[in-house]
Amino acid sequence: MPHLPATRAMGESRASMVRLMMPSDANPHGNVHGGVIMKFVDEVAGIVAHRHARRNVVTARLDRMDFLEPVFVGNALTLDARLAYTGRTSMEVMVDIRAENLDTGEVVHTGTAWLTMIALNERGRPVPVPPVVAETEDEKALHELARLRYEARRAERKGAKQ
Repeated sequence: MPHLPATRAMGESRASMVRLMMPSDANPHGNVHGGVIMKFVDEVAGIVAHRHARRNVVTARLDRMDFLEPVFVGNALTLDARLAYTGRTSMEVMVDIRAENLDTGEVVHTGTAWLTMIALNERGRPVPVPPVVAETEDEKALHELARLRYEARRAERKGAKQ
């Protein structure tokens, strides 16, 4: 049985990204394409997972992505990502998405995404990741929510196999 790496605190792998939304990111009406936002979500989630596992990672699943408000050309898109839960080889990452109107300073929560990332060895095979430790009350609540999501998906996969 492979030796599991030491635990790591949830806060150690957090990552944030800010991108100015340009006309090339949007449709003719100035609304940023969801796919553009999804690319940045995947990128920041990958950074978080790589920081935690300290090895190559891939996206196994975009479990959920809710677009709550539009993002427009000229907005500063801010993505805050953190590791929420770890399985044996998988990591669940939550990304909060906000848009800031740089002229007014108004910030709007525009979405949330949940991704499952898998750590890989040099041969491209899944490998164990360090368990994540939630330290603050906010982190503990996020960890519990993610654990419940993980268990629900696990039960769903078992049901699909039968």
